[in-house]
Amino acid sequence: MALLEVRDLSVAFPGGSGRGSSSSKAVDGVSFDVEAGRVAGLVGESGSGKSVTSLAVMGLLPKTAQVSGTAVFDGRDLLSLPERDLEGVRGRDVAMVFQDPMTSLNPVVTVGTQITEVLRRHTGASRKAARDEAGELLARVGIPAPVRRLREYPHQLSGGMRQRAMIAIALACNPKLLIADEPTTALDVTIQAQVLELMGDLVRERGTAMLLITHDLGVVAGLCDTVTVMYSGRVVERAGRHELFARPRHRYTSGLLASVPRLDAPRGQRLQPIPGTPRDVIGWTDGCAFAPRCTAASGDCRVPDLPLEQDDDAPAAAGQHLLRCAHPVPTAHPEERSA
Repeated sequence: MALLEVRDLSVAFPGGSGRGSSSSKAVDGVSFDVEAGRVAGLVGESGSGKSVTSLAVMGLLPKTAQVSGTAVFDGRDLLSLPERDLEGVRGRDVAMVFQDPMTSLNPVVTVGTQITEVLRRHTGASRKAARDEAGELLARVGIPAPVRRLREYPHQLSGGMRQRAMIAIALACNPKLLIADEPTTALDVTIQAQVLELMGDLVRERGTAMLLITHDLGVVAGLCDTVTVMYSGRVVERAGRHELFARPRHRYTSGLLASVPRLDAPRGQRLQPIPGTPRDVIGWTDGCAFAPRCTAASGDCRVPDLPLEQDDDAPAAAGQHLLRCAHPVPTAHPEERSA
């Protein structure tokens, strides 16, 4: 069974204060599951609604946000929990690694204090016990001289160390669910690999469920078990990692994969960007939001409320492969696939 079940999650923000202003829907009917010991990826360009989805699950959106749907974690709906009960879940059972550690960490409080306050709040540990555990956590995430680092402030740490410190805070209470929002942003390739290896070890060794939010398909290929692709606030495709990379069916997913530089590509081959920008969309009630950027768009794409449904061409062994597209990428003939 899934540890986290998100169903029909929608988030809207009010428009301006002027007459006739309408709300803006950032997330529209998103559903997905996260199972214990597995990594679920949430993929899409900036502005697709990934981070808003995670913040809604954590209950960290501003009070003006209009949130509907359910996010059932371990039998309790996080979206309907009173704030006091939610505070007992956040940091202990559900933890989050935020996108930018420099702005997420308190700049005027030492790293040690920011870790120990989580331990003391949720475990009742003494000051000394919490500090000893904080040092062990920093050592576990690969920070050298952990005892000295406890006394330092975020600006005294490198970008990679700050990200590791964020992971240490998230892991302090051995959470059942870890939400990682772009955990490798602004890190160099070597540090990225180390952080991802650390997070992968966490899932394997502790059976932690992880929701990984990223736009980096290389990260997805190396870490995720299932992948949910979002565009303009809605899910457009969902499948297992191997199935999605082998047979991307939505034109947007195919475009994302084609735009990634390949080491085996011929020298001088041009990249294939997706035309337009994420702002070139139509309302989902008028058809597929990706239609203005899609080279295969036609009148069929203007069907209101295009459903997310099982891909009939998916091999039986591939399991669930959901798709929201009127003109999916053609697949190989069954005889060709078997060959």
